[in-house]
Amino acid sequence: MSPTEAGAHGRIRLIEPACTSCMLCVRECPVWCITLDSHTEPDPDVAPGARVRLVNVLDRFVIDWNLCMYCGICVDECPFDALAWDTAHPAAGTAATDLRHGIDELA
Repeated sequence: MSPTEAGAHGRIRLIEPACTSCMLCVRECPVWCITLDSHTEPDPDVAPGARVRLVNVLDRFVIDWNLCMYCGICVDECPFDALAWDTAHPAAGTAATDLRHGIDELA
């Protein structure tokens, strides 16, 4: 049994391709430690001649570890499994801004 299956967890990992920018994680977080920005673009998979369908594109996803209380509500509420527990812990920093991790650090 892996540590994540046993309930151990360190930090939250973002699975960027699965994120639809639905904002559920942001709205459900009790301490508002998640920031998410996105924009819409036409869906490239729509057949030619069909009505244009817009999709959300993730621009920025940040977790502020200064605020996060590791409750896991965001992981539980994500309907697309774009957030998951990781066994690694956020690295210590020398300034508060070092504990704001974006897409690159969360992947």
